[in-house]
Amino acid sequence: MLMTTKIERLERVLEDIYQDQEIPLSLRAACSYSLMAGGKRIRPVMMLDLMEAFGLELSEAHYRLAVTVEMIHTGSLIHDDLPAMDDDDYRRGKLTSHKQFDEATAILAGDALFFDPFWLLSRLDFPAEQVVKLVEALAYASGSYGMVAGQILDMAGEGKSLSLAEIEAIHERKTGRLLTFPFLAAGIVAGKDDAELESLRETGQSLGLAFQIRDDILDVTASFEALGKTPGKDLVEEKSTYVSILGLDEAKATLSKLLKQVKEELSKYGNQPVMDLIAGLEIGQ
Repeated sequence: MLMTTKIERLERVLEDIYQDQEIPLSLRAACSYSLMAGGKRIRPVMMLDLMEAFGLELSEAHYRLAVTVEMIHTGSLIHDDLPAMDDDDYRRGKLTSHKQFDEATAILAGDALFFDPFWLLSRLDFPAEQVVKLVEALAYASGSYGMVAGQILDMAGEGKSLSLAEIEAIHERKTGRLLTFPFLAAGIVAGKDDAELESLRETGQSLGLAFQIRDDILDVTASFEALGKTPGKDLVEEKSTYVSILGLDEAKATLSKLLKQVKEELSKYGNQPVMDLIAGLEIGQ
């Protein structure tokens, strides 16, 4: 299936989630505002592409599984933009949630986007053993062992000169573990064994590291129009980044090396959409 077709279907599933009249209107509005603000949908598209690479015919359940990671990612962006954290006014070219609504509503919308994916997972028409594995993997990637842990370590590192190993430890959790979920989820529903799931996890972790390096590069090279958010925030907040430690050219070279490694690891599945998605993350030297 073409990437554009997948994204169109993902958008319909995302839009449908907060149409339930039982959910308070203000919460529906805030959740939908951020969910439907755009974005490349890399995480869910990667999951769907991998499912097809594993021989699965995509169903509505697969799409509902794929949007769970996008919901948690979006909730994290809402919270990241709050005054207590990154204090940003724009995200994806639109006012951030706390600017469009208010801080309390933004906090609660982020909370909903963290919890609701697990309700969606519980209702998927997959074998119970698979659902338990999916819940375990997403919870691990999102909470105190993953994204949330990475965020608090990232804030603790502001204004400090961190080593490359310390930065990698932060982003292994903050960015990497949530990016492993599409790989693991696709493997779980395809019935892959533990050895292959571990291999997929490692590939996802490599992509997560590449994704963070790419983000650091774009923070110093891209415009507001390209990013959809304020550039140069890392410098203002005195954060140690891959660019500040390696330099721009070496950061670009490291990104290219990691993406090449990920493509080599995934080439055995012979799925061109997966390869194209990875190639699209390249930044010119």
